[in-house]
Amino acid sequence: MTSDSEQRTGPFGPRPTGGPGRTLPRWLIPLGVFLAVLFVLIAPAIGSYNGLVDKEEGVETAFANLDRELQRRFDLVPTLAEAVKASLRQEQAVFGEIARARTQYGGARDVGERAAASEQLGSALGRLLVIIEQYPQLQSNERIRDLQVQIEGTENRISQERRDYNLVVQDYNRSIRRFPRSLFAGMFGFERKDLFEAGVGTRDNPGIDLDVDPTPAPTAS
Repeated sequence: MTSDSEQRTGPFGPRPTGGPGRTLPRWLIPLGVFLAVLFVLIAPAIGSYNGLVDKEEGVETAFANLDRELQRRFDLVPTLAEAVKASLRQEQAVFGEIARARTQYGGARDVGERAAASEQLGSALGRLLVIIEQYPQLQSNERIRDLQVQIEGTENRISQERRDYNLVVQDYNRSIRRFPRSLFAGMFGFERKDLFEAGVGTRDNPGIDLDVDPTPAPTAS
């Protein structure tokens, strides 16, 4: 029968026994609970923030695509106007309207101002196309016809990019209003985005007609 001292010693030296040396420090338990609660609170905030950042980036990308096509139209329409002006010395008002719309778009500070400038240019473009239709000699001009084709393609792309942009904005606006993301949206400064709304006269493609009118046209002065 072995003694208590032999049981505690053993062949490789003293063996650990039960007692305070084997228990975890008491402060580790509340620290672990605190860290777990902190993670539960922070994890949704991080997920919401990252999700809103992704959606906001999507809005910026969609508008960049729309803006690219709008800029292309603002470059093409004045070129078409100059080509027409070289053959036509009347209806000068539409040329000034095109120039003002281009200046307005270049100085626009937000989506609303850009939409207003785009609407103004769309109205001027419609008037310009009416002028071209009245003069078969303009429609037979190869450069004018080529510019009309380019503008028609640009108008179609603008319509598609505008729809894509508005869909992305609507999704983003819904996200910042839904709970619990609405709490974090206000906290981190995510604000509602404006839709790019076309005016009544620019909701559809201007309908560029490249067919030459066989009826006699008035003589340009």
